[in-house]
Amino acid sequence: MAANKMFDVAGKHCIVTGGAQGLSRGMAEGLLENGCKVVLMDVQKEKLEKVCEEYRAKGYEAWPVSGDLSDRKDLNRMFDDAMKILDGRLDVLIPAAGIQRRHLPEEFPENEWDLVININLNHVWFMIQRALKVMLKQETRGKIITIGSMVTWFGGTTVPAYTATKGAVSQLTKSVAVDCAGRNININAICPGYMDTEMTANMTQARKDECTLRIPQGRWGTPDDLKGIVLFLSSAASDYINGTTIPVDGAYLCK
Repeated sequence: MAANKMFDVAGKHCIVTGGAQGLSRGMAEGLLENGCKVVLMDVQKEKLEKVCEEYRAKGYEAWPVSGDLSDRKDLNRMFDDAMKILDGRLDVLIPAAGIQRRHLPEEFPENEWDLVININLNHVWFMIQRALKVMLKQETRGKIITIGSMVTWFGGTTVPAYTATKGAVSQLTKSVAVDCAGRNININAICPGYMDTEMTANMTQARKDECTLRIPQGRWGTPDDLKGIVLFLSSAASDYINGTTIPVDGAYLCK
């Protein structure tokens, strides 16, 4: 297969959760720029609608579905709405919505623990499950891309719930891959390193500078840095890659 065909994703129907901002928006944008029809999901209704309006003004097929992904009933409603927009076909799922809460382990509030688990892990699982029921009925191959983190490999300071969920997402990815690899479904995890997004906006400059010194490439990543790996994992170029956990971190893990 010629390279220009191998990496072609034009015409694919996709869902990206958390798409109103940050890395999720960057990944959705990469798909839109390359001819995909994308449903972006987020709890921030007005912001999400504005983002999709901006993309449609550029000629992209971006459609908003807002709701609470931590609520299972609302998640199912959102998925059903998305499938109506996508004419019942789903080629790529990226359940990327995620949150982080910081507390010392002994002080971590129960309600915030539950919220992080529901968004970062449970929503990922239930979106995957709904997607599989669609993808397995299709003749074309389905692609699922989950989002891990550097804390997939090591502990994070004052983020026990976030760390637990990102480690779990990596293992969930492997388990689903084992069950689905022989059925034309590819599922792989992307693990971003330090990324300049809304999630890290509250960090002090001193802390940011300290982190930068630990990145061999000498800079933080941006949402644009995830576009290439998303296009690769969404395309035929990655048809024999399954159950992997891929760091996108400027060589952070190597140092």
